[in-house]
Amino acid sequence: MRYAIVGTGAIGGFYGGELARIGKDVHFLLRSDYEFVKQNGLKVHSINGDFCINPINAYNDAKQMPKCDIILVCMKTTQNRLLPELLRPIVKPNTCIVLVQNGLNIEKNLASSYPDNDIAAGMAFVCCNKTAIGEIKHLDYGKLTLSPYQGNCSYLKTLCKDLSEAGIDNYLWEEYVTARWRKLVWNIPYNGLTVVLNTTTELLMRNEASRQLVKELMEEVRAGGIACGADIPDNFIDEMLMSTDQMRPYDPSMRLDFLRHNRMEIEAIYSNPIAAAHNAKVEMPKIAMLEKQLKFIQAGYLQNV
Repeated sequence: MRYAIVGTGAIGGFYGGELARIGKDVHFLLRSDYEFVKQNGLKVHSINGDFCINPINAYNDAKQMPKCDIILVCMKTTQNRLLPELLRPIVKPNTCIVLVQNGLNIEKNLASSYPDNDIAAGMAFVCCNKTAIGEIKHLDYGKLTLSPYQGNCSYLKTLCKDLSEAGIDNYLWEEYVTARWRKLVWNIPYNGLTVVLNTTTELLMRNEASRQLVKELMEEVRAGGIACGADIPDNFIDEMLMSTDQMRPYDPSMRLDFLRHNRMEIEAIYSNPIAAAHNAKVEMPKIAMLEKQLKFIQAGYLQNV
């Protein structure tokens, strides 16, 4: 099985690095880090043990990459408009494309460009950051949940097997809507609030008022998800709160984008779920307010870029 990692940042570097570490045939597409990684390899500092992939199959142009069986797309959804052309050189008729990204309904446009290919969703519950050129730091967790979106996605079973061999907790969830909405239960409150309140997940959980706000936002996500057909049990929110209590101090990806003055994934994580819930006759007013606050903050720093 030949793998491609499109977007070798924190997520792509971690999962792709773990697969390469156990000898899988993995090919990494990079941008600014290409020259350094090609010469020095990809370093992963992990709670499970540090390692470096060197030599490494590194590329700065997808046209130089081989056709692959499984493509893990790990770049931000703000760049998804580039995917149809970016993936064309490495896709073959039976390639399975897995969007390991945050948000809802992000596979729709790609499916229209590749109607005959298997397309799947990947929901990563992992704390990892890119700390330097060619270096990834894995802080906590690591589970990758996979769910078919288009086609039978038979290659996902091989991916799950390879992830297990690499020591990565994983789960194959057959129902797309449930898988995506369950991830949003965590993503919506913590990504947005750490930006708007300029804080970390740890401090959000430590303060009684912000902790209550997190829970209220989770309850809105749950209501919206259930209206859209997702299976989110009563105790799921408590499980998410407990997991975050036990998590090491962590800046979610949206806060890192904010600190770097990059575009935030507002449409995928907020606008799309708000629209989906509205179409299902459920409003999420607190989440809608958070969406507007994030748009205001982003407009403020982008106009100075």
